Amino acid sequence: MFGLTRRVVFRVTCQRQLCRKFASQAINQMLMLQQMDICADQPSRGLIIGVYADEEDKNDAGILTHAGWRYNVQKTNGRLIEVLRMSGPMPKRGEARLLFAIEPDRVPYYSVVAVVGLGKECLGYNPYEVLDEQKEAIRRSVAKACQILAELDTDRIEVENCGHAESAAEGAALGIWAYQEMRDPKTRISIPSIDLYAVKDEVCDIEGWRIGLQKAAAQNLTRQLQEMPSNLLTPTAFAQNVVEVLCKSGVNVEVKVEGWAESQSMHAFLAVGKASCEPPIFLELSYYGTCAEERPIVLVGQGITFDAGGLCLKKRKELYHMRGDMTGAAVVVATCRAVAGLRLPVNIRGLIPLCENVVGCNSFRPGDMVKSMNGKTIEVQCTDHEDVLVLADALLYGLGRSCLWCLYQF
Repeated sequence: MFGLTRRVVFRVTCQRQLCRKFASQAINQMLMLQQMDICADQPSRGLIIGVYADEEDKNDAGILTHAGWRYNVQKTNGRLIEVLRMSGPMPKRGEARLLFAIEPDRVPYYSVVAVVGLGKECLGYNPYEVLDEQKEAIRRSVAKACQILAELDTDRIEVENCGHAESAAEGAALGIWAYQEMRDPKTRISIPSIDLYAVKDEVCDIEGWRIGLQKAAAQNLTRQLQEMPSNLLTPTAFAQNVVEVLCKSGVNVEVKVEGWAESQSMHAFLAVGKASCEPPIFLELSYYGTCAEERPIVLVGQGITFDAGGLCLKKRKELYHMRGDMTGAAVVVATCRAVAGLRLPVNIRGLIPLCENVVGCNSFRPGDMVKSMNGKTIEVQCTDHEDVLVLADALLYGLGRSCLWCLYQF
């Protein structure tokens, strides 16, 4: 009897251990499958759609754009607009609201949807700011959404046109840009790819998207030149960058050295740059998009690659940002690149005087008298106002070089 009891107990114990063994194996398999599902998820994709709403009315329910409403109905069964309205007031212009896993599928195609505020429909043109407020709202809002999605390491961002594909593309490309040339490659921010959101059997403005990307590329070129340290972007290095960028775009670049400026009697321009060990350079850019007889649009941009103020030295806090005093020159370069990329039917001529305004044994001094290109004498009252001297000779050179149709100074 005792032996039989031991056998029964032994059998029950073995069955329990066997059940525990199989149960633990099943649990491990389930965990492994869940882990495999997580690892097998598709790369993160983001979608940006727009919503119109009155910014002054917090109770405004908002109206999605055409593409946004179609996505809301076909892909989320109306859940997107419901969740958006429950999340609070509609986003304003320049704002974005993120909605995660809004699609009912187990593995959604878009892991995150950013709804951007576009303000009221048909905002119109602002004559005081000289801009289309509706297009500006699209640019700002899409750029903000792309910045947020890039911070979330989104691999790909699709942007609906929000009513104007060109402005949407421009804002998206501006939003994901980052200056990372000096960063360690291991710590660089991953830049997501951007594309136009399109639906089957629906016309999309690919040409407008392309034009917007061209405009954004020109602006990002300006930002890149602005952010470069002044010891790396000297007048000579600036000229080399311009030759590399513009010659590929079909823009003619002439690099004129210090001896040429002396032969042209540009004494005002040379007076500013003589204190630096970096020689001054004068760039002349030419683009012909129409007949050669057509009068060109002349763009003049100041190219002070570093402005310390000369003997009238700037304050320490101001010196840090003075590497950006060549913004005018960068704008001229970017404009020529954009015009050439878009193949606009205009003639452009860009004039860029490049030098450094620093302290040295040859610095020009307050009270000095320098002659400009036309022979007139200029009295220097403050060496920190070097832009007047630099631009004076550049403008006079442009005036004598050709019959100006229109002239812009940066």
